Amino acid sequence: MINTIEYVNGVVRMIDQTRLPLEKVFVDCHTIEDVGHAIKTMVIRGAPAIGVAAAMGISLAADSINTSNFEEFYQELERKCNLLGQSRPTAVNLAWAINRMKQVTQKNKLLPIPELKSKLKEEALTVLKEDITTNQAMGQHGQTLVKNNSVILTHCNAGALATAGFGTALGVIRAAVNIGKNIKVIANETRPFLQGARLTTWELKEDNIPVKLITDNMCGFFMSKNEIDLVVVGADRIAANGDVANKIGTYMVAVLAKENNIPFYVAAPISTLDFSLASGAEIPIEERSSDEVTKINQKQISPEGVEAAHPAFDITPNHLISAIITENGIAKAPYKKSLKALANQK
Repeated sequence: MINTIEYVNGVVRMIDQTRLPLEKVFVDCHTIEDVGHAIKTMVIRGAPAIGVAAAMGISLAADSINTSNFEEFYQELERKCNLLGQSRPTAVNLAWAINRMKQVTQKNKLLPIPELKSKLKEEALTVLKEDITTNQAMGQHGQTLVKNNSVILTHCNAGALATAGFGTALGVIRAAVNIGKNIKVIANETRPFLQGARLTTWELKEDNIPVKLITDNMCGFFMSKNEIDLVVVGADRIAANGDVANKIGTYMVAVLAKENNIPFYVAAPISTLDFSLASGAEIPIEERSSDEVTKINQKQISPEGVEAAHPAFDITPNHLISAIITENGIAKAPYKKSLKALANQK
């Protein structure tokens, strides 16, 4: 299994995903600021992986605070958490991990500070282990929707690299392969950051799962030729009504799938659900640098000075989604009711 991130000897080590597939390089983060920079610059990306990284970063922050007074400790920890929370606004797992670590801090505030720091490290490692277990459970539920000899289209990278391991959308594919189903994958390249071309194809080749790379504007062609049986994608945030925020271009894929009567599935952990938001219209959309559109590998591909937009995510409305796969089971419309029921399962 690909180890996207680990926490060893006071260092958070992660694969630098901006360097794949040409070279496999690791980045060592020694401070919460290092972790925040890695998240912001997409050294690590994918909502679940961001959540794991955030939990580990908060443990690093706790270790750096030198005081025996809890109020002073918590005030400084909260300041650092607030800065970390600004690194990427769309992925709800970032806020989820920060809140979880803050709750652990408050729950154990009567402990001596050294013991409290140990508790936070334990919690960060628990978040890591839970994410892998969650992805494996999600995969088992999701593979029941996949018939033998299926061709699956996926967009962006919702695999082991986007999580602590195994993956969400690619976890469904891995689970299907693991029980003996014959599966082929078509991967959208996913402009402008090319997560499909660089990361999804790399992961699948590592696992010897057949994959064909296409440009984003080809998927409708292959759907119309009946060469795609289903679509599986991940999610960065899911509103209470089942609207999904995912990598830019996901909405386009969902519309084309609907037009061609192809099932469109979303695989995401319960931690990605945000019941505080009634619909996708309330999900904040990160706007990234236009340089990521006008350049590839730092090479200019458009005229200098041309205006370019770069919303990093879009919203897929719930009526385009066939089902949402979670670790607790599969939700179908009406999503407000079914997602709530799955989230409330012990």
